[in-house]
Amino acid sequence: QVRLVESGGGLVQPGGSLRLSCVGSGFTLDTWAIGWFRRTPGKEREGISCISSSGSSTNYLDSVKGRFTISRDNAKKTVYLQMNSLKTEDAAVYYCARRHRDCSTVIETFGSWGQGTQVAVSS
Repeated sequence: QVRLVESGGGLVQPGGSLRLSCVGSGFTLDTWAIGWFRRTPGKEREGISCISSSGSSTNYLDSVKGRFTISRDNAKKTVYLQMNSLKTEDAAVYYCARRHRDCSTVIETFGSWGQGTQVAVSS
């Protein structure tokens, strides 16, 4: 059974950091690009970052560039999202999903969504 499981969310103060993890099972992670997405109430789901299957290509939403870093450890079947300098507007449920080989800006081409992990940013 293909699964992606997110973890690492929590409550942090503005300016703080969190590292999210996305663990894959039931498939070979190293042939899949993994994307991170987030959703807040009343807003559309948005793509935050993506890393290609090889790890050679990454992309970021403009508002998180320089603050968030995506990485992967295929041996551990895990993709990470390091989030630094968190802002209140980063609060959301964060999801990961997979897409074969390469990243895409088309969210609908991603599948096998995880259940999400909540990130709250508040003083």
